[in-house]
Amino acid sequence: MANERSDKRARKRRRGGFVDVINALLTLLVLGILVGVGIFLYGANAFYTPGAVKADTNFTVDKGASMGTTAQRLEEQGLIPPGQVIPSQLIFRVGAYGLKKEKDLKQGVYLLKANSSMADVLRELTEGKSLDFFVNVIPGDTSFLVAERLNADNPNLTGEPVTVPAEGSLLAVRYDFFPGDTRQSVLDKMQAQMKARLAEIWEGRDRAIDSVIKSPEDLLTLASIVEKETGLETERPQVAAVFINRLKKGMRLQTDPTVLYGVTQGKAILNRGPTSSELKQKTPYNTYQVDGLPPGPIANPGEKSLAAVAHPAATNDLYFVAKSADPADGHLFAATYAQHRKNVALYRKAAAEADAEAAKEALEAEQAKGAGETVEQVQ
Repeated sequence: MANERSDKRARKRRRGGFVDVINALLTLLVLGILVGVGIFLYGANAFYTPGAVKADTNFTVDKGASMGTTAQRLEEQGLIPPGQVIPSQLIFRVGAYGLKKEKDLKQGVYLLKANSSMADVLRELTEGKSLDFFVNVIPGDTSFLVAERLNADNPNLTGEPVTVPAEGSLLAVRYDFFPGDTRQSVLDKMQAQMKARLAEIWEGRDRAIDSVIKSPEDLLTLASIVEKETGLETERPQVAAVFINRLKKGMRLQTDPTVLYGVTQGKAILNRGPTSSELKQKTPYNTYQVDGLPPGPIANPGEKSLAAVAHPAATNDLYFVAKSADPADGHLFAATYAQHRKNVALYRKAAAEADAEAAKEALEAEQAKGAGETVEQVQ
């Protein structure tokens, strides 16, 4: 009997010990869950609470940057709050992982709005549009003007000032860059694009131009003249055809923009026609005085002007003159000098009418101003 009672007590103690272990494990599990929920709620609150960004601020995501490195830089720059219980950069990274955006960072410079939360910052860096940084080469710009633009005080470009590149060596398009890029790297891109595009257009040219346009350099030179002669895309092939037809006949180009380039060397913009003395001045670029093409381009042309020379219009025209003083009106073209003289007369009539209308409007404005002053004196 004694042994039976002893065995019962032992079994009861074992059952009690097992229950205690289970109770302890359950307690730990509950505590773990509560701690986990607490950490989750703390992290979620920190992730979505606005106010981390105190003012509109630019932030740069470097090429190849990881989410961890980005989170660290955001905390260092005060764009996510400093961690209290849990490091904010860890919360940011976990949030990115939870939202499946840990691999969605995009290189660029982003504007983070004031009061942005970590969630807002993450959304901007993975879904937002980065700020644009670019330099334009406007069709017809000279290389001197482009170099000035690159060398201007721009905190987003670095490096020494660039020297003026060869005229016509820059393709006239927009060039995006990343803050911190050097001026020289942007200039190199401009020249590389012109080299590649010119080679492509030259390869696909109409071979009928080969008798007078003997090289890519010749095509580039004439394209720069076409660029300066008209801003209308639709008439560039016709303007190119006039010059090619003149070259084929051994006629001088007689184009005003080349005369002005001979005067300024591209270092200034003269918004006027050449003077009589400039027309007589014997510079290598004065196509009223020299035969054939000038020694080189007079500006940096766009692709449309390059293509116009490579594929000129099928026309016998040898002359053109502006329709009016407004460049948007385009030009009148002629195959004969007699028709050209008639077109010149039409231009002069339109110019005279425009001058008369401008004078009339100026007089009316002056009279209205005088009447207003008289009324003011009477009062």
